[in-house]
Amino acid sequence: MSRRSYAGSVHHERRGSKFRVSDEDLMNYVFRVAYLSYQLQPKPVEVHAEEEAKTSDYSARIQGALHNSIFSIGDLFKDLRDGQKSVKFPKDLLKVLEQKLQNIAMGKDPAYSDQLTRRTMAVFYGQVKDENFRRQMKENRKIEELILMFATNATNVLKKEPSLAGDGWKLEVNNHIAYFIRLLRECMRQVSHVPPELTARLDMYAAKLTPSQAPSDSGYDSSSTRDSMVSPKRVSQNISDMPLLLTAAHLFKLPESAIQQEMQELGKYCTPKAALTDLKTCLKNINAGAAFPGRREDFESEAAWQYWRTLETSHLSQLMLVMVQINPEIAKGPSSTPPPSAGPNGRPGSIYSQRSTRPDSFYAAGTSQRHASISSRHSLHHSNSITADDFGNIGEEVDGDEDIPVGHHFTFIPPNPRKYYKRLLEHCLLADLEAMLSPSVGDDDEVSLGILSGTHIELINEVALRWRIGQPYRVTCFLDLVRQFYERNEVPLECIPEALQNIQKVLSEVELEKWPMQDHDYLAQVYGSLFSIFLSSLYHAMEAIPNLKQSEVAPYIHILEVVRASGLLEKYDVDVAARIADVQEQVRTVAARYYGQKREELHATPGVNKALPHLLMTDEIEKAAKLLDKRFPEPLLGYAQLDIVSLVVDIQVPHFIMDLDDSRKRLFEDSMNGPTPDVPIQDIFALYRRTKTLLAMHKAFVPNGEIQFDLGGFFQPYVQQWLVNTDNKTAQWVQAAIDADKFQPEGSEGHSSSIIDLFDSLRSPITFLEELEWSDEYQEARFFTSLSKTISKAIDQYCRSVEELFMTEMFPRPTDHLQPQKSSAWLERARQLAAVGEKKVEAFTFQPESCVKLNNVEAARRLLDQMYVQMQADKKAEVLQQVPPVPEKAERTDRFLFTAKICIAEGLVPLDTSPSSKLDTFVTLSDEQGHRLAKTRTIYETLSPRWDETFDISVEKPLWLMVSVRDRALVGKHDTVGRAYICLDPRRYGDFLTHDQWMDLDSTGRILLRISMEGEKDDLQFYFGRAFRSLKRAESDMVRVFIDKVSPFIRQCLSRTVLKTLVKSASGSIDYNKALGNVTALFGQALGQNNAEVMIPLPQSEKPRIRPEALTDMEIEQAIAPLFDYLDAILPTFNTYLSESTKEMVMTRVWKEILNVIEGLLIPPLSDISSDMKPLSDKEVDIVFKWLKFLRDYFYAGGEGPVPLESLQNQKYRDVLSIRLYYDWHTDALMEECVRMMQQSLRASPAVKKRAKSVYQQRNLGTIKKRKKEKQEEKEVNNGETILRILRMRPGTSDFIAQQLHAMTSLQAEREAQEQEAARRKAARPRQGQHPSVPAIPPLPPLPPKSPV
Repeated sequence: MSRRSYAGSVHHERRGSKFRVSDEDLMNYVFRVAYLSYQLQPKPVEVHAEEEAKTSDYSARIQGALHNSIFSIGDLFKDLRDGQKSVKFPKDLLKVLEQKLQNIAMGKDPAYSDQLTRRTMAVFYGQVKDENFRRQMKENRKIEELILMFATNATNVLKKEPSLAGDGWKLEVNNHIAYFIRLLRECMRQVSHVPPELTARLDMYAAKLTPSQAPSDSGYDSSSTRDSMVSPKRVSQNISDMPLLLTAAHLFKLPESAIQQEMQELGKYCTPKAALTDLKTCLKNINAGAAFPGRREDFESEAAWQYWRTLETSHLSQLMLVMVQINPEIAKGPSSTPPPSAGPNGRPGSIYSQRSTRPDSFYAAGTSQRHASISSRHSLHHSNSITADDFGNIGEEVDGDEDIPVGHHFTFIPPNPRKYYKRLLEHCLLADLEAMLSPSVGDDDEVSLGILSGTHIELINEVALRWRIGQPYRVTCFLDLVRQFYERNEVPLECIPEALQNIQKVLSEVELEKWPMQDHDYLAQVYGSLFSIFLSSLYHAMEAIPNLKQSEVAPYIHILEVVRASGLLEKYDVDVAARIADVQEQVRTVAARYYGQKREELHATPGVNKALPHLLMTDEIEKAAKLLDKRFPEPLLGYAQLDIVSLVVDIQVPHFIMDLDDSRKRLFEDSMNGPTPDVPIQDIFALYRRTKTLLAMHKAFVPNGEIQFDLGGFFQPYVQQWLVNTDNKTAQWVQAAIDADKFQPEGSEGHSSSIIDLFDSLRSPITFLEELEWSDEYQEARFFTSLSKTISKAIDQYCRSVEELFMTEMFPRPTDHLQPQKSSAWLERARQLAAVGEKKVEAFTFQPESCVKLNNVEAARRLLDQMYVQMQADKKAEVLQQVPPVPEKAERTDRFLFTAKICIAEGLVPLDTSPSSKLDTFVTLSDEQGHRLAKTRTIYETLSPRWDETFDISVEKPLWLMVSVRDRALVGKHDTVGRAYICLDPRRYGDFLTHDQWMDLDSTGRILLRISMEGEKDDLQFYFGRAFRSLKRAESDMVRVFIDKVSPFIRQCLSRTVLKTLVKSASGSIDYNKALGNVTALFGQALGQNNAEVMIPLPQSEKPRIRPEALTDMEIEQAIAPLFDYLDAILPTFNTYLSESTKEMVMTRVWKEILNVIEGLLIPPLSDISSDMKPLSDKEVDIVFKWLKFLRDYFYAGGEGPVPLESLQNQKYRDVLSIRLYYDWHTDALMEECVRMMQQSLRASPAVKKRAKSVYQQRNLGTIKKRKKEKQEEKEVNNGETILRILRMRPGTSDFIAQQLHAMTSLQAEREAQEQEAARRKAARPRQGQHPSVPAIPPLPPLPPKSPV
């Protein structure tokens, strides 16, 4: 500490003492002690004699000390050699000892602050850490070996110490061994189950190691040491040779001349004889129970009294012994016989004044030492070296001095020694403080926190020795005076911890229970004052919150913790909890005030955004909490748990929540007032995140605190509004993505940019909701359900938009065909092969953009599945299922989702009279108001169109639909071919099965609709299922258009006309190897012979067919060469622009179409109406199956083709092959086989309808694949239908076919009824009362007017 730091805090005026001790009396008694000190160690006049005396004195002291020291550690244990039982120390002792040694080595133990002691302890600590040493000690657990190991280490360290010249290290070894034994005794107190023998043995060792001479109570080997004998005639009487008198004179500001005169007066009665009498009086008072220096009533327990009495008696006896040795003249008389045990070189001392050999002690000798400590490093019991016999002799000698009265009759001891001592200490402190402020001390010079100078320390030590002032009172008095000076701002704060350290040193040597009660109470009083002072300082320091720094309160905290740890506050009724509560309340008050100031400041800022002040306030609260948490990571005053961060957060966060709740209505209104609201929705969600962070912070810092605030309920309306806004934007997202797309392939998947842009737009709200980390799982699941509905809507819109563009490309207007299409060889050949008079089919050329659109749909399914996983849809659906339904105020109307599949139409009649006319038909579905709900694609040039298109219709109540079949016109309105009506009533389709509805048109013909229903739910999985269904239907419709464009040419090439032409004329040929070479070049390798061909053997009863010899395989292949050429023409486009999975799907559908066409060449469709189709001849049948084989090889291409062999040889392929087996059977045999197979099939697996495919089964790619696999496994293999179709070409079989079909239908209906009845009985209990009877179908609404298309 520099002088400047003192100067800033010290008042220059001297203050009056509160003690009733006059300065004159104090000065008189101080001079007596100082003069006595010189008398006991006078200074010779001659210089040479003086040097000789000093040398003799030092040598004598060293020799005496060495004479009484222990040079062999065996001397310490010699009493245990004669067969005494070994006592083992507890197992936990080593662990406690290791921690103690570590604290001493690191300077954390004030009782062992001496540097040399710390060094020896640190060296031994290193050995204790050694595993071999620990194992050895744990095995024998002998305390003597532990002490021996320490003595060896201490000897090695002290021998190398340069400050211990000569044999000085031998003395220090004994001291360090004594310190170690004391340390072992302290460790024993922390270990349970310590044997009493072990404790007694350690006490015996400690007694042996105690020096025979009494250490000086003053804490130093002062200049008052009286070891040498000097002749009285040669003693100097000059005041300048009396250092203590000079110190006292300077202290009381007296001139040397006045002191010289005073010394002459003092010499008359202040003699060594009088000092010896004072000591004898003290001994006699102790034995007589007088008030001074102490009696039994001054101590709480008998043990404390005996402890003090033993030590005090010992030290008084030693002082008397030393005085007699120095001046034998004073011993003349019956009361001055010295004890026989006194050594020749004894010197004065007591437990109150032991000189320290190091400059860091309060009582260090020499005027040059300014750094001081208030206590000695030697403990009180280190001074006990006189035996019981010695005490007895001294006691008898004192009792024999009958002329010494009992009571306070002293020459050198004032009437009230404690008050005098305190007044003297105050004088010394004031004098040293003035010296520090003097100009002679530089502003940057370091000064001692102990304040006292070396000369004053020597004077105080000598006074305490003669006045019998114990160390407990001395350190407490010093702390009290420093406290007073601090309160008057005369010393800095750092002096308080220095004074407290002195207390801790004394407490480490003498337990508080052994202190005199007066000192005990005095310390409690001082501690109480310190606690009040620094708790008040801490209280006022809280005003700096939240900018409070650790360094600002650390000194206060340290002092408060030391005071609190003493246990004196509770003992003397200091209500610590109440005082700490005041500080906590101060923290709360300051935190609330700071919050209020910030709130007013932020809300006073102009602006319409009322969310901004709340956002800024959250920043302020979090910043303040983080700053305080960084500066105060642990609660202050651990026993009181003064957690500043917790207190501040517990005030500011609830205040903020209250303010936020009060502004609920205003914020909501301002965030909804127009397209550009005053409060942007982004700020609202930022406020949500910040509020959530504050609540989490409050929970972390205040675990037991609770804030009644529904975070989800507060911000839920904003999320719902955001979801509505997002839903409104999806149409723009879809349209923007499509408008920006040129439908050029990107990447390996072949999709374009629109699908990526759309899903990027759809993923952003998902990411946004995830980043909200909504605490309520149910609300979050509802949010994602609403968002999934938006996603489903966007996907459906994208599918419709892309389909419209796709249909425009696939069915261009006539003006788009003004330029002729590119001609090629295969087109010319197709024209040549076309029959005369029939309409020629133009082969369609596929555009790359159409392929890209189909790729987009496939990519969308994959991206939607990834989105399903990202959203964790299954987990959120489970959350929704686990929450019990909330009763609704109003009755909710159930909605149902009908799936209407427009399949085929039969018996349509052309609108004109030409018999060769065909229809270009499409179908529309309209509601009761005439609003169009669905529209199919157009099927050209047929009277039996097959659309196979599916539409979803959502209804709340029964809905009538008008089914209109229209004929497309190139110009003008489309003509109506016929109408039919159907009612979608949820109660009539409540079985959730698929119903085939054949409806007669109001003109001629009929149409088949396949209707199924399921409940429409506001469910996340349901909406994903609808989205996947939209994609699947879009994909199916687009692929179907692909097939529709390919199918006419396939039918033209694989027609009966081409077949008959081939049979009649064997002219013309085609290079089949060349055709196969073309397809092989497309797929990478030459076509090899396939041995995996499925061959069905002919029955033995049939005659082997005679293959036509006129036609070779090349001639047969030549007939369908245009088809191969066409496939060669479209495959490069598919290979280039379709993804692998999409290409395989399209080509698989092309293969299925080829199978259907070949099947149509062989047999008619299944119906109970007789067919005019004639069976093919054997030659024609062989040609057809040759075509099938060639086409299969073409598609397989040796494993490099577009379709894998498993898909080529599917069930349909096997069904077509089975036609060859039954084609030539007799009619009766066919009928018998048909009946047998039908009965066997019905018995084995009754054809009970299953529920229609649900939206939930299409909610992701996994469920779609699972459904597809189950469908393949459930597919029945039955050739009965094939036989019935063959029988349609035989005469007289109409009744049999009708009978079989009726029987199949009746049996199936019966089984379905049984299943439905069983299901109804099973659900009768829970569903009792629901729809007891199916109501009548509502009447048919009037026909709406025709609207133009």
